[in-house]
Amino acid sequence: MLTKLIDPQSVAVVGASPKQGSVGYVILENLATRFKGPVYPVNPKYDEVELWGRRLKFYKSVAEIPDPVDVAVIATPAPTVPKILEEAGQRGVAAAVIISSGFAEAGNTELENWVKAVAKQYGIRVLGPNCIGIYNAYTNFDTVFLPAERAGRPPPGPLALISQSGAVAAAIMDWAARRRIGLGFMANYGNKADVTEVELIEAFAADDRVKVITVYVEGFKYPGEAKRFLDAVRKIAPKKPVVAYKAGRGKAAQRAVKSHTAAMAGTYEMYHGLFKQAGAIEASSVREMFDMAKALATQPTPRGGRVLVVTDSGGMGIQAVDALEALGLEVPEVPESIARELKRELLPFAAVSNPIDVTGSATDEHYKIVLDVLLPTAFFDMALVVTLMQVPGLTKNLAEYIIDARRYGKPIAVVNFGGSELVQKFEEALEDSGVPVYPTPDRAAKALWALYKYSEVKRGRP
Repeated sequence: MLTKLIDPQSVAVVGASPKQGSVGYVILENLATRFKGPVYPVNPKYDEVELWGRRLKFYKSVAEIPDPVDVAVIATPAPTVPKILEEAGQRGVAAAVIISSGFAEAGNTELENWVKAVAKQYGIRVLGPNCIGIYNAYTNFDTVFLPAERAGRPPPGPLALISQSGAVAAAIMDWAARRRIGLGFMANYGNKADVTEVELIEAFAADDRVKVITVYVEGFKYPGEAKRFLDAVRKIAPKKPVVAYKAGRGKAAQRAVKSHTAAMAGTYEMYHGLFKQAGAIEASSVREMFDMAKALATQPTPRGGRVLVVTDSGGMGIQAVDALEALGLEVPEVPESIARELKRELLPFAAVSNPIDVTGSATDEHYKIVLDVLLPTAFFDMALVVTLMQVPGLTKNLAEYIIDARRYGKPIAVVNFGGSELVQKFEEALEDSGVPVYPTPDRAAKALWALYKYSEVKRGRP
């Protein structure tokens, strides 16, 4: 029951500040200028302050706020946090995001235990400490203390990110924003004194706005966490994809993990086995995690692992086949009877065996012919379409033909490489219509692999 933490109606910012560049200023600016509910700045140093074209009333403490408060965002020195949390509990605040650092990750385990005790006494759900908290693109509940001009805020969309690292989460948000990737929610749990990644996974699993849950893990912290992760994801994964990336695989990286969020990294092999048993799709990098998530959020589940490759570049087609086969996917030949039909419709020097090479003399219609002839058949489960738009016969209309091919109910991933205005508009048209685009064949192949692996998860074979 984390609704008031993830989707609050009202917020108190404890440690709010009018001093530009401070953590309290950035969080207050995020919320006061964009959040859709009431925001109450708390700082005993101020009464009223002129900010962003209006006068903001500051409160001396959470106890002074006259109206109900769902969540308190706390950005004050670590030693002050337990008392503030106690005031919030007495005031009936249901949840708190503790931005402050200087707890177990800095050796102050006793102070963190005090925070836990207060939270338990008053029934407050606590995210953190040592975190950047929550980003909710639907209501602009945004506790990220990095300015928006430096760390972009992505638009609402079907993906949710749960991250143990705040800096990684902020960088992913910025990356997603620049690429117009719809990241509806981000939750960074830091030291997880209370709320864990498992509870966040369960909360996003219950939210219909979320289609795919992505999880960045450094290490579990307490006994029994791996088992809880396994049990939760095993229930959730057949209904909603969970994509996980484990950082801290080597010995030196594991030392860094421990000093970062006071977590124990454990062996990578243990996490690899855990993800597999749970039915989570494992990524080997943050970029790959989102490549996979983009496909899982937009494409249907394939019936099998047989891939049709269509390309206007023989070299790109070969790379695609290499990548697909290395992942265990099939690239079957086109049956002879259908190949003869394609020969009649395509250019005389086109290759029709799979990969289908429509050549650098191709037109939009050649792609349409291949997709319309082969995708409806039972011989192929997915399509990887390479569209190098530098070819003179291709136009923006090709995007419409590919989008139209979605009616066959099979996953499609597109490879498009270049930087011209035509390339960018072509990609935007596809992405806006739910067709994922990747710059290289190996990335598109891995996205199709994720779809295939997820089809096995849904069938109970992780």
